[in-house]
Amino acid sequence: MARISKVGHVVLGVRDPQKSIKFYTEALGMETVNVLELDGMKMAFLSFGERDHDIAVIQVPDDQPVGSSGLSHTALEIEGGEEQLKELYQRLKEYGAKVEFTADHVLTKSVYFFDPDGNRLEIFSQEMGQRQAKQYLHDARGVGDVMRPLELESVQAD
Repeated sequence: MARISKVGHVVLGVRDPQKSIKFYTEALGMETVNVLELDGMKMAFLSFGERDHDIAVIQVPDDQPVGSSGLSHTALEIEGGEEQLKELYQRLKEYGAKVEFTADHVLTKSVYFFDPDGNRLEIFSQEMGQRQAKQYLHDARGVGDVMRPLELESVQAD
């Protein structure tokens, strides 16, 4: 039976990514792995050293609340790979959870969904070792390098 093993990372919505990067690197001792931009919105990936990212910050538009918009979420790492992710994806759908989208981030494969109160969560399978994932994220040049389609629906044969 597929199961979640731990909290993998947190993505926080912020107004000023540069201010947040400075805070997390200077006050908390994190390193900036990469800063990417999508449609004028910045996102930064920060690490305590071993993982590709422990915290990411994403700019939230001024007209949206910080706590619930953009890609703010808590990520839960699962045991296993894509097959276990598919199993949990089906379980979420059977439970009636609102699945927002699925994504192949190359270093992980993910399902984004909401809990009953509207909190965004992600379950993911780690597809690369941490050292390789950190280097991959460091070398990414655009969001397209870390955000690709992922199909988890089973295709039924006639």
